[in-house]
Amino acid sequence: MAGPRDRIERGQQAYLSGAAAEDQVVKLYEKQGYSVAARRWRGAGGEIDLILRQGAALVFVEVKKSKTSARAAARITQAQIERIYASAGQFLDNEPAGQLTESRFDVALVDGAGRIEIIENAFGQG
Repeated sequence: MAGPRDRIERGQQAYLSGAAAEDQVVKLYEKQGYSVAARRWRGAGGEIDLILRQGAALVFVEVKKSKTSARAAARITQAQIERIYASAGQFLDNEPAGQLTESRFDVALVDGAGRIEIIENAFGQG
């Protein structure tokens, strides 16, 4: 039976794995001319993994890592999408154009081999 120490070690491994996946995703976006506006930004709705900027436009990115891209995608829930929207709205309040800031919501799926699949406008809005 797993004890508290095992759970802590698994949690730490998951955190480090997620951080490494985020680093990979940032590098991919930076190659496309984006810069990091924020990482693991916490708003009233919850955390947004990455907020990237290209000019005045913003991209809010949810990073999911799993053994396969399909498994990673399956971990995104409607409740999580709603929390991301709520936090993004709060972030936009501090932008010069406010809620009118050009923005989109992407999902970056990272599989066990480190392959990255970016789904732009993943939530069908934005």
